[in-house]
Amino acid sequence: MIIKGGNIHIMFSKKYDEVKLEDVKEDGAKNVKIQWLIDEKVGKTFAMRRFVVARGGHTPLHHHDWEHGVFVLAGEGALVDKDGNEHPLKPGYFAFVEPNEIHQFVNKGEEDFIFLCVIPLP
Repeated sequence: MIIKGGNIHIMFSKKYDEVKLEDVKEDGAKNVKIQWLIDEKVGKTFAMRRFVVARGGHTPLHHHDWEHGVFVLAGEGALVDKDGNEHPLKPGYFAFVEPNEIHQFVNKGEEDFIFLCVIPLP
C-alpha cells in the first residue's frame, strides 16, 4: 500500500497461477477456461482476463455491448468474424473487437491457445 497526500493507493502484483482457473459455462463454449486477473474488486475502469482454450476448443460465437482488446500469449488460434472469416492469432499478435461485433476465438493448434482479454467495467 502506498499513501500519497492522505489518499490510500493499493498496488499489488500476483502470479497468474494464484488465481482460480474456471470453466467457461456459456452455451457454445467448448474446452475454455477463464481467470479473472483484474476484476471489479480490484479495478475501477477495466478488467483483465486470461483465457485458456484447449485443443479443439472455442469460445461461443457471440457479441456484447463493449469493446475489448486481446493479446496472445501462447498457441495458435483465430478470431472468427460474423461471416466465418478467420483472422490468425499467434503469440505476440493482438486484436481489437468493436462493441456488438459478432466474434469467436478458436484454437487452431495442438497446444493450448492462451490470451489476455481486457474489457471495460460498467
